[in-house]
Amino acid sequence: MDRIRIVGGNTLNGTIPISGAKNAALPLMIASLLTEETLSLENVPHLADVEQLIRILGNHGADYSVNGRREQQNSLYARTVNFTARNIVDTTAPYELVSKMRASFWVIGPLLARMGEARVSLPGGCAIGTRPVDLFIDGLRQLGAEIEIEQGYAHARAPKGLIGDRYVFPKVSVGATHVLMMAATLAKGQTVLENAAREPEVVNLAECLNAMGAKVSGAGTSTITIDGVTSLHGATHQVIPDRIETGTYAMAVAMTGGDVVLEGARADLLESALDALAQAGVEVTPLNSGIRIRRNGAGILPVDITTEPFPGFPTDLQAQFMGLMTMAQGRSRITETIFENRFMHVQELARLGAKISLAGQTAIVDGVSQLKGAPVMATDLRASVSLVIAGLAAEGETIVNRVYHLDRGFERLEEKLSACGATIERLSS
Repeated sequence: MDRIRIVGGNTLNGTIPISGAKNAALPLMIASLLTEETLSLENVPHLADVEQLIRILGNHGADYSVNGRREQQNSLYARTVNFTARNIVDTTAPYELVSKMRASFWVIGPLLARMGEARVSLPGGCAIGTRPVDLFIDGLRQLGAEIEIEQGYAHARAPKGLIGDRYVFPKVSVGATHVLMMAATLAKGQTVLENAAREPEVVNLAECLNAMGAKVSGAGTSTITIDGVTSLHGATHQVIPDRIETGTYAMAVAMTGGDVVLEGARADLLESALDALAQAGVEVTPLNSGIRIRRNGAGILPVDITTEPFPGFPTDLQAQFMGLMTMAQGRSRITETIFENRFMHVQELARLGAKISLAGQTAIVDGVSQLKGAPVMATDLRASVSLVIAGLAAEGETIVNRVYHLDRGFERLEEKLSACGATIERLSS
């Protein structure tokens, strides 16, 4: 199993290109199941989760190509990937595929809307909490689907098609918003989704659906209206830049000092996180080409944050910000409100010398003047990169184990950081 070796102490200077957003690419890829024509997606990142979803879509009969040819496994750069689901050959998403990636459950919406039936394995829990799919099922039932849970599968039927209706989410859910928005595009009549997720990835999906002939309005607000159409067609659409990758590298620069331009990043996608960095004493400058992050000389100031749905502070940047606060000049409080059990990185940061105590859903971080390198273990995607951030500033060598988590969400991480002066390398087992 691969590991990452880091020797800390170097400042970061230069340019880091920001990849397409994984959390936007996945629902866009799934939207290809809604039409028999080709959906071409630009700026698709090369990540383990993307490759897994390509396999899942292939199981349903979707073909794909990259720039007119079959995917090359050693491709390292942003790609245009073409998906064509002309014939859906199987409406079952089996456990052995869905269990490897929760987002693959989302195929239930497009399959049900287009084919009138879908049988999708329940994804089960994950390292950061249970994240149940009850909102997905309740919402689809509101649109007229008959859904039975049997032998670990959600078996959904709508033989006469879905019927538009009003659905109020009991709590904000990005995944359920994606699924119901996709399903409603082919429903008869109008669907109104209230208390919907407002994340940029939801807006990106809505824009793609509209390019395919859907009638979606209100994305980016808490009320989304979808007027159903009889069919969708092909389109070309671009994946937005990854706001979580942007925030992660911004925090790495804040942690180590230096001056880096995050090329292609969009400040409007993560204003809350950038505001927190500014409060910590980091210079944040939006540019036409991206965002400039600079911290030279001054120490890191402590900042309290609470994770919230967009436009609040993203839960997917909580671990990284905690890594930054481990060397702040004082005490900070980090409260997690989105997922239970998302503080597993605390014990690993403590191995590097961090001083963190937990009080319910709040982590109290007392900054230290210096971290010390040590072997650490990645527990999930975002936790793993928080250890990289801490390791970049730690004295001596840090070895991050189980880095397959990183490969799910960060494209060419070692290459991007080393190009800016970090001493970081992958050790293959």
